[in-house]
Amino acid sequence: MITTRFKKNAKIFDIVITAIGGTLSVAIMLYAVFFFGLSYAWPELVLNLFYVACLVMIWMYFFNYRITTRQFNYWCSLSLGMTVLLRDILFPPPLANFPLHLACLTLSVLLLCMLTFFYARKNWKSYSKSNLWTILVIDMLIATLYNYDIYIEPVNEFTDYLLVEIWIRPTISYGLVACFVTETDADADA
Repeated sequence: MITTRFKKNAKIFDIVITAIGGTLSVAIMLYAVFFFGLSYAWPELVLNLFYVACLVMIWMYFFNYRITTRQFNYWCSLSLGMTVLLRDILFPPPLANFPLHLACLTLSVLLLCMLTFFYARKNWKSYSKSNLWTILVIDMLIATLYNYDIYIEPVNEFTDYLLVEIWIRPTISYGLVACFVTETDADADA
């Protein structure tokens, strides 16, 4: 019999909607990789590997299947951190103006530091709910700035796919936060 880690309907709804939204977004981006060609869109394929890993871990965690809370915390935070490092810091997209680029880069470094601090803690349960929500808020601010940049630049055939891509990570970040804000001490020891 399949059992879920969470018992409250609102929490189940949060996790399921996050996982379904993330899965559909990743599927759209995989379609974009094949549509535009691997030679042009290979960076998206690399990012999608990390996104798929996060989504698989969210489903495994949700169904309490062969993943402990500590493993989920470490590997999901690490995968999100890798996407921040690759997409936003090492290979940032060209933006319309320099202040917007600088703001995105600064927020990305802050987000990477927060994720690193989160998964590196031995007593990660001391990480407060407000710290977890801050991870999500910073990720959403980065996505909002990228979204704004897309709208001030001319629209082309990539625009729709870029709008989907920039919101995948905040969706997965929400899933990470939603999984942890209701954890109990007994779950933390698992």
